[in-house]
Amino acid sequence: MKSNEIVRFVCFETSVSLSTEQFIAHWKQYTRSNHSDDNVILQRSENNGLFKYISQHRVSSGESDFVFEKARRSSRVPELEIKSKQAGGYSVLQMQREDDAHKGESKIIAFLSHPPEVADIHNHFSSHCKLNIYEAYYENCKYAYIMEFFVRDKYVPELLEQLKILKVDDIGVYKEFAMQES
Repeated sequence: MKSNEIVRFVCFETSVSLSTEQFIAHWKQYTRSNHSDDNVILQRSENNGLFKYISQHRVSSGESDFVFEKARRSSRVPELEIKSKQAGGYSVLQMQREDDAHKGESKIIAFLSHPPEVADIHNHFSSHCKLNIYEAYYENCKYAYIMEFFVRDKYVPELLEQLKILKVDDIGVYKEFAMQES
């Protein structure tokens, strides 16, 4: 990750399980700025019948015209009950992992409106996880911080409990999936 990059987070929620192809078809209905799909990560989480998807777009900090909005609906793609919201653009405060979770690991993403006690959590789990921290780059970001934990599966319940103590706004265990080119 380059120091002059901004990571844009766009979140989606639905109460129905979508296949990767169904989600990609919905995702492609959005109008995006030039080069916003050059370096994008898509991931999914499921909890109690609610399915969440996040797209992370890595763009240059000088690219201020990031666009991600619903385009006109294609009659070939059925309309699905999916809510979308832009979380905003974030600079990298700490990057310990640039690739996806390895075998036997999970990725936990926590969204926080207030500054976290990151040092306490990271020191407690330092032997068990890698932590990426994103800090709001723009004033209108939905969250102050977004934290990505890469943790061994056996420590997931313990980390989730610790994060709940922080009173995070939202949290989930996410799996990355590849975009299918058509």
